[in-house]
Amino acid sequence: MDNKKDNTYYLNKVVKDLGFIIKHTSGITKDKLEQDEVLQDSVMFRLIQVSENAARLTDDFKLRYREVPWQAIKGMRNRLVHEYGNVDLTIIYDTVTKDIPKLYEALSQLI
Repeated sequence: MDNKKDNTYYLNKVVKDLGFIIKHTSGITKDKLEQDEVLQDSVMFRLIQVSENAARLTDDFKLRYREVPWQAIKGMRNRLVHEYGNVDLTIIYDTVTKDIPKLYEALSQLI
């Protein structure tokens, strides 16, 4: 079994987590997200995982794909981790409905 943890490995993990978020939030309303604490926790956990795995991509990889908002991904993780109890769900909802599908499409093209 090959356990090589390279850019492809981490990129696949990022895309998988983004796909999970899309699958479980497709068509969701902001009210529904606000009412579903389990979904909130799940989405926030996956967003943290996206950032953690994106951080493991090499600097060369990230420089090659400068159009990807690497700093914003890291910033979201920091906001979630350090202010978990005070996260603005409007930001999470906007991220899930607007940014995640675009990021998923962009990163899926790199696999």
